[in-house]
Amino acid sequence: MSTFKEMLQASFKSKDTEEWLDVHFTRPIGLVFALFWNKLGVHPNVITILSIFLGIGAAYMFYHTDLWHNVAGVVLLMFANFCDSTDGQMARLTGKKTLVGRVLDGFSGDVWFFAIYVALCLRMMNQYIPGTTVHWGLGIWVLAFIAGIFCHSPQASLADYYRQIHLFFLKGKSGSELDHSDQQRAIYDSLPKRQWFARLFYWNYAKYCKSQEKRTPNFQAFFQAYQNICGENADSGNEPSEISTIRAEFVEGSRPQMKYTNLLTFNSRAICLYITALLNCPWVYLLFEILVLTVLYVHMHSRHELLSKKMLRKLKIEN
Repeated sequence: MSTFKEMLQASFKSKDTEEWLDVHFTRPIGLVFALFWNKLGVHPNVITILSIFLGIGAAYMFYHTDLWHNVAGVVLLMFANFCDSTDGQMARLTGKKTLVGRVLDGFSGDVWFFAIYVALCLRMMNQYIPGTTVHWGLGIWVLAFIAGIFCHSPQASLADYYRQIHLFFLKGKSGSELDHSDQQRAIYDSLPKRQWFARLFYWNYAKYCKSQEKRTPNFQAFFQAYQNICGENADSGNEPSEISTIRAEFVEGSRPQMKYTNLLTFNSRAICLYITALLNCPWVYLLFEILVLTVLYVHMHSRHELLSKKMLRKLKIEN
């Protein structure tokens, strides 16, 4: 029987893509929850649905300005994140991976933050813009729209894409969830119309993958060339020996970018949200999204595209 430590290590995707806070805090607690819920026979999807309600509850607490409501919001959002970690660990422990689970897993975090943005806007509409006697009014909704749609969403999706790329070149297809829009569209086209739920998922997922691919033209060119050379072994990690150096070099070049992908996911946002909500200045959180995280996003994107361009040149030279 595996020990807790062995199960915990098995739940990590890789050392490069795990944040310190997740390794030492979120994942261990999530695994304890996973073992507990698994013993009770609770399905992972139930845990994901619970996380959605916890995230919405956190948003309601952040609507208020007093300390104790905001402390409750912090606790609820932390538990929502524990549940998010738990459902994935439970699915891997039990093998209960379903299409509904994939949909819920991607949907849950979006619901949390949508509810939180709405709550923060309602909270701040009648507050004064710092240093003025003017209320935020509809202006705070504009700020939140920019932070959520033009910053948060593309930042999180590209950070996840780069993580999956890194895992693919590090561990092969089996250790990654790197998908292509054409493959997902083909699945959508193959499904009968009566399977409307599955068709809706694959249609949306194909669009999601396409948006990632459009923003990474240099990587797409490199990856296409890599797959053309590797042939059927491109997804297995068994590429020709002359390509293994390219693969290893790409991983080494990608590894420094993982700290940026980590900063553009949940923990950095959550910590900033907690602090600014408790200090009753959540507008700072929106500016953090727009200014600080956007700078990190642009830097991460440009570095990764330069790496892909460099690796494409090497691939052509060596072949």
